[in-house]
Amino acid sequence: MESQDLERIARVALRELGAGDPPIHITPDVQSDRWRVQVGGNDPLTLIIRAGSGTTPNFVREQIFTQFSSR
Repeated sequence: MESQDLERIARVALRELGAGDPPIHITPDVQSDRWRVQVGGNDPLTLIIRAGSGTTPNFVREQIFTQFSSR
């Protein structure tokens, strides 16, 4: 999965969660097939998402919902 795919999925999921359209910054994590998704500006929420080749958008969406809801 590419960072732009992950960003597109994250934006849609965050809108569904009622977060609006916050700034999103995506970087690869130290572990392979994991990404750091920082949501927000001054004090960003950091989500760690597992997404490699063959990962479905729904799996990414579920991870975002779970981590965002438990904050």
